[in-house]
Amino acid sequence: MNLYLIAEIGINHNGSLVITKQLIDAAAAAGFDAVKFQKRTIDKVYTKELLDSPRESQWGTTQREQKMGLEFDREQYQEIDHYCKERGVAWTASAWDVDAQHFIRDFDVSFNKVASAMLGHKPLLREIASERKKTFISTGMATLEEIDEVVNLFIATVLTRWRTKMLTCAASPC
Repeated sequence: MNLYLIAEIGINHNGSLVITKQLIDAAAAAGFDAVKFQKRTIDKVYTKELLDSPRESQWGTTQREQKMGLEFDREQYQEIDHYCKERGVAWTASAWDVDAQHFIRDFDVSFNKVASAMLGHKPLLREIASERKKTFISTGMATLEEIDEVVNLFIATVLTRWRTKMLTCAASPC
């Protein structure tokens, strides 16, 4: 059996490429094969009401400012892509919406990763399945019925069946 180790960076970089590179270095030094981020199109994932609501952070006083502060843009992901290649570590990002998946696709990552929180987002799942790329699907927040539905959606896409891996993750607060 071969292990493929993916280090979850998520948004733990706090919007900093310096921290991101330190996390990539730590993952590489620990023998991880890949690192994973999260990517959202803020205005598509969250409502205007939520984004305009108050939240104190280093980026400002609203939810929007905090969430935007944690999202990398294309230029920053180009730097991440280059740095990961230098370090010999693959990378991807779990998309939270279709536009974010298109963004990730532009980098020709070697695999996709579906967050368990996105298992009910059928348009996103269909978009990911349509790429016919190796896909890791987290199931930690899902019921067996939801897992069956996602598996059937991916199987319905030709060639995806044998390139999809199911992950069982524990979703709990730290």
